Amino acid sequence: MSTSPGAEPYGSPHQPPVNPYYPSAPAPEPEPYRPPRQPRIQPYQPPQAPPPQAPRGGGRGAGGGGQGGGTGGRRSQTPSGFVRPYAMTGGRTRPRYQLAIEALVSTTAEPERLRGQLPEHQRICLLCREIKSIAEISALLTIPLGVVRILVADLAEAGLVTIHQPGGDEAAGGQPDVTLLERVLSGLRKL
Repeated sequence: MSTSPGAEPYGSPHQPPVNPYYPSAPAPEPEPYRPPRQPRIQPYQPPQAPPPQAPRGGGRGAGGGGQGGGTGGRRSQTPSGFVRPYAMTGGRTRPRYQLAIEALVSTTAEPERLRGQLPEHQRICLLCREIKSIAEISALLTIPLGVVRILVADLAEAGLVTIHQPGGDEAAGGQPDVTLLERVLSGLRKL
């Protein structure tokens, strides 16, 4: 007995389909169509800048419209001041030198040597006229720590800053200085 192509080999077409992995088990019922749910993750919304104040001494007409006037596609006139970290580092994620967060940075670079540098490089050099640690630079400039490490390593390579790594004494096997640890501990206790 042969079955023609397209015909049901085991009887009527009204039999329930058979599960190929467990032939004796009944096939599961198909679920009704459900529209996709909204994702729980919402896109990042940057903080809104305060609305611009009306210009003094004669505005542009009545109403608090301000900038834009219905163009819709124009960007706001106030810059956000936010630069993506990968834009500052050129896409690099690791510094050329391993810098500890307590490494001290100082600069003696003259202002004319800073003219061709990135704004972040200039800010670091101006800040490091007094000796600062990598962690302090990160906190004071509100730049992520990893980005600061990369930028400081770039500045050291260009000869614009000097890095004073907190190295342990070679005779001590690379262990940190005990007096430094005691000073840190006493400073923490004063807090």
